[in-house]
Amino acid sequence: MTALIVGLGLLSFTAKDQDKNTNQKENVPVVKGYEVGDEAVDFKLKNIDGKMVSLSDFKSAKGFIVIFTCNHCPYAKKYEDRIIELDKKYKAQGYPVIAINPNDPNVQPEDGYQQMIERAKQKGFTFPYLVDDGQKIYPQYGATKTPHVFVLKKENGKNIVKYIGAIDNNYDNPNDVSEYYAQDAVNALIKGEPVKMTKTVAIGCTIKVKK
Repeated sequence: MTALIVGLGLLSFTAKDQDKNTNQKENVPVVKGYEVGDEAVDFKLKNIDGKMVSLSDFKSAKGFIVIFTCNHCPYAKKYEDRIIELDKKYKAQGYPVIAINPNDPNVQPEDGYQQMIERAKQKGFTFPYLVDDGQKIYPQYGATKTPHVFVLKKENGKNIVKYIGAIDNNYDNPNDVSEYYAQDAVNALIKGEPVKMTKTVAIGCTIKVKK
């Protein structure tokens, strides 16, 4: 009898686990995107102030911290204050944050343009918060999660990808972070040194693709 109960429990767990994995696979956008060392092509996207923004607008920038993020995702929310701090710390050193919302608002209404404006005002964003209208930019980069970071450096007039992945190694508690991936990458570039950790796994919500 005990063996039967255990067996049923295992079957139940396996079924739930399979459902979870299936749902995850269905929601993951299939994109290839950039690799470290590739040139990131410029874009022109609408900011929350209604103006169009391109990387080329930042004449004095030495590079960029491009972060695909959104309003609704719990992971993205956990990182909002840290993203603000990244911008405050590195914008003056030539590496501003450029945030891009890649989600389709028809799939996730919380990520609509008006909601972006309200969220940015509520949190006091100090950086552009752009909408990937038509979802054309995130596939170019290869972003699959929110948040997903791409650190770029200007080299000979081109924006070269130097780091791809997570912001750090603890989304839940900034006090427990032991690896500052994005910061370490930017610090190395500022010092003229090679980035040691060039790629990590982005942890977050899957990008919501138009159905």
